[in-house]
Amino acid sequence: MSDPIEQNGVVGAGGAGFPTAVKLRRPAETYIVNAAECEPLLHKDKELLHHYGAEMLSGLATAMERVGARRGIIGIKEKYDDVIRNLAPLVPAGVEICPLRDVYPAGDEFVLVFDVTGRVIPPGGLPLDVGAVVSNVETLINVARNRPVTHKYLTVAGAVAEPLTLHVPVGMAIGEVIAAAGGVTANPCEVLVGGAMMAHLARGLEEPVTKTTGGLIVLPRDHALIHRYLRTWIAMDRIGKSACDQCTFCTELCPRYLLGHPIEPHKAMRALGFAPDKDRLMMGTLYCCECNLCSLFSCPEDLDPKDVCAHDKKLARERGLGWQGRPEDIQPHPVGNQRRIPTHRLMAKLGLTRFHNVGPLEDRPLAPRRVVVPLQQHVGAPSVPTVRPGESIHAGDLIAAPPAGKLGANIHASISGTVREIDGAVIIEA
Repeated sequence: MSDPIEQNGVVGAGGAGFPTAVKLRRPAETYIVNAAECEPLLHKDKELLHHYGAEMLSGLATAMERVGARRGIIGIKEKYDDVIRNLAPLVPAGVEICPLRDVYPAGDEFVLVFDVTGRVIPPGGLPLDVGAVVSNVETLINVARNRPVTHKYLTVAGAVAEPLTLHVPVGMAIGEVIAAAGGVTANPCEVLVGGAMMAHLARGLEEPVTKTTGGLIVLPRDHALIHRYLRTWIAMDRIGKSACDQCTFCTELCPRYLLGHPIEPHKAMRALGFAPDKDRLMMGTLYCCECNLCSLFSCPEDLDPKDVCAHDKKLARERGLGWQGRPEDIQPHPVGNQRRIPTHRLMAKLGLTRFHNVGPLEDRPLAPRRVVVPLQQHVGAPSVPTVRPGESIHAGDLIAAPPAGKLGANIHASISGTVREIDGAVIIEA
């Protein structure tokens, strides 16, 4: 019997895009809804709970039944008291709302699990290691809707005329999405795809929206954040070797270090200049969550510990390095809660307070004439096209599927039209 969640191509909508049907195959005691949305200027999850809370709860019920969870927890920031008030009467027995502090990165999976259960996921582990499964709000709404995933909710923010949360066809060019939010208010500008802290710099306005795109942050080209995202690895390496004074601020505020994990970004910085001891210094980089707090907030010299950790992760894996301890040895830092970074302070440091911090949902139809639907927009192997150039298709039709026996996800057409080209993506024109 086919699995509708698998057939509909549901993947994690708030992270790397892990296929949801696969995640639901193993039993768990607790199902956690990640509604923390801790990235500055993003409002998608809060808006979805406000408008579609009942659908999210329906999807949660399905997911809990799949994994056999007897307890459901919705983690949402306490500042969204209106959303909590509206959602509370709908919450069934066995499900509770857990108000979270307005800090970054409250939405990190490891941090969220600890905040709502008191359990620490071991280094390199999964929520299942402590009996939990975590899903994003939009993911559970997609489960509830029981139809092919062809659209993506995302917030358009920053230097735009009208910050909004929109429902966007997968494959739509980000330039068209920004135009739907009234266009840019700064010229020249650049676009961060994702949140301000963990985004990537858009390759251009033709870059397509994927199933995991959570936000578009438009910033003036001379904004400090854009300069940071444009910094090359050569520059990071050179500046880090000469400027890091080992103050340890990056480590003392690292959210994974505060959970007790063996990650110390200042040692990764030290490893830049002390090659003979590099293996020992690099080992902890495997457990960096790449939240960017060390680089964009903690470091008083504007260095790049996160990128150094990310770079050294590959080397550490190649050398077979890793933590060899026992889960019971991991103890959270005794003052970890006092070192959480308030979102308003983070926004001030990032230079984002000048932008309108709203993102109301406008669930109006957007009808692009052309979409470029990538074959790789999820964890696992790229999907294999099931259509050919010249073929006429309808929105919702299957256009690509995972290779046999490989982890992946189905991909469906987001508009009706003709397949014009297939080259790493299925290009459809209406």
